[in-house]
Amino acid sequence: MIPRYTRPEMASIWEPQTRFKIWFEIEAHAADAQAELGVIPKEAAKTVWDKARNVTFDIARIDEIERETKHDVLAFTTHLAEIVGPEARFIHQGMTSSDVLDTCFNVQLTRAADLLLADIDKVLAALKKRAFEHKMTPTIGRSHGIHAEPVTFGLKLAYAYAEFSRARERLVAARKEVSTCAISGAVGTFAQIDPRVEEHVAKAMGLTPEPISTQVIPRDRHAMYFATLGIIASSVERLATEIRHLQRTEVLEAEEFFSEGQKGSSAMPHKRNPVLSENLTGLSRMVRAYAMPAMENIVLWHERDISHSSAERMIGPDATVTLDFALMRLAGLVEKLLVYPENMQKNLDRLGGLVHSQRILLALTQKGASREDAYKLVQRNAMPVWRGEGDFLTLLKKDPDVKKHLSDAEIEDQFDLGYHFKHVDTIFRRVFGAA
Repeated sequence: MIPRYTRPEMASIWEPQTRFKIWFEIEAHAADAQAELGVIPKEAAKTVWDKARNVTFDIARIDEIERETKHDVLAFTTHLAEIVGPEARFIHQGMTSSDVLDTCFNVQLTRAADLLLADIDKVLAALKKRAFEHKMTPTIGRSHGIHAEPVTFGLKLAYAYAEFSRARERLVAARKEVSTCAISGAVGTFAQIDPRVEEHVAKAMGLTPEPISTQVIPRDRHAMYFATLGIIASSVERLATEIRHLQRTEVLEAEEFFSEGQKGSSAMPHKRNPVLSENLTGLSRMVRAYAMPAMENIVLWHERDISHSSAERMIGPDATVTLDFALMRLAGLVEKLLVYPENMQKNLDRLGGLVHSQRILLALTQKGASREDAYKLVQRNAMPVWRGEGDFLTLLKKDPDVKKHLSDAEIEDQFDLGYHFKHVDTIFRRVFGAA
């Protein structure tokens, strides 16, 4: 985790103290269940909670023990025994390290998902507010980067809102997918521990029991989770890229907020660069990159190996922390985005009316011209305008072959900008609902 791109609440999920606290809770809840089943004394389970519930674990001490044991969970349980005393012999009864590690990892991923869902909600709120603000603000739609037909800026933001709504649904599903608990012992057979212990721990930790866990929780669950984060990151980049294009000097239909005292360049004082959008593009690439090792982690040897472990120690914190930062930065970017309707109108007018070419084409076919002939008539009048030789409306009115089918008034009717927006309300209802 890089401090520059880290927010405290998400970072705290991955701090060693948090991890050890979760490990303790797993062990203590398991002890409670074992006590209820009569496997260990009830007083022993109570002592575990009483002695360690409010302890700040000594991370340096745990590290010291691990340097000798070369085993992180054993280092922790040894330290826990130093705190609990003789009753610690009843801790970790019938359990294996993966029971603690995997259950903890899923608790962390679940908590991270909750923060990310809240982040997406902020993005959605910002997009909705700005979409309605510019619901009918005309701008040019582009295909292949080239002027196509008119849209509204509100529709551009509505597209993004719909995309992030789907992202939210996927993340809810991914959270459910990864919110499982395994307390099944060595090779996952429950030979040394009752399945009811797993059920108790799962309920206490806000998880569901893993149906079958070998010795580890199956990693297809985690792959789905990180792939979902990667898709969300791609949606972040898609919107960021749109803003970057719109901020280009030749376009300048929208730009990032530029605060008082902000500097765009060390060399050129005039610069106002889309640095936030560019930053989001880079961060998105990193989040996507973490999906690949998560998918490769699915393939483990037999009932258990740790080839996934080192990768997860990095991708768990880094992917969630990075996406958390990116989503909050995107929400702020949208909230403060500067929008220039005048420039949008200038760009709409830039091609001399060519954006209405399809309407002329369809009008000609409605009046009896074949589609092939109509296309040729429209294109031969469009190409001079493309080269800067006149305006489309005037050339069409002068073309005798066009005039055979359409009067001047009928040609002019096809240049009505509002015609393109007659279904904006319908689209908004589909995206945002009746309200």
